Amino acid sequence: MPDTTTNLPLRQRPIDIFFAVMFTIFIVTSCIADLLPTIGIDFSQPNGTFLVDSNYWYAHDADPLFMHPPVWMRIVTGLSAFVYLAFYLVLVPALLRGWNWIQLPAVIYATAISVITGVIVFGVEFFGEPEFQTQNPVKFLAFNLPYVLIPLLLLVRMRKPQPFTRRF
Repeated sequence: MPDTTTNLPLRQRPIDIFFAVMFTIFIVTSCIADLLPTIGIDFSQPNGTFLVDSNYWYAHDADPLFMHPPVWMRIVTGLSAFVYLAFYLVLVPALLRGWNWIQLPAVIYATAISVITGVIVFGVEFFGEPEFQTQNPVKFLAFNLPYVLIPLLLLVRMRKPQPFTRRF
């Protein structure tokens, strides 16, 4: 028997508009921030280019682990620069158009990023090797907490079957 459930129109799903905006921002940050350490571009000193200078400013002020990433961190940024980026490019239209099939990939993504970023990266920044611990935890959290909280909120949003047929 075919499913005859009708999705709510986008104007009745403001939370999905919020998520679409946030994940569009994540697209930009994946391209700007995570691509550079993944492909090995040195941003330990500003050089007058936007990408290098913005990554230097962030790493210098908030995230020393990001400034000189070990191999495992380059794998984490590579996931963001390539795998998560591809997911965001699908997720944004799925949210706006109400494609219910995005539910399972969204749950997998939210779980993965929460563990990788939330546990591993935050753990090293706060409890790991002293040279990688952030000296400015408020700034680090201000920059990075949304990258864990927004996916967790998406996980809550996608908790029920046919997520676009009901309000959040």
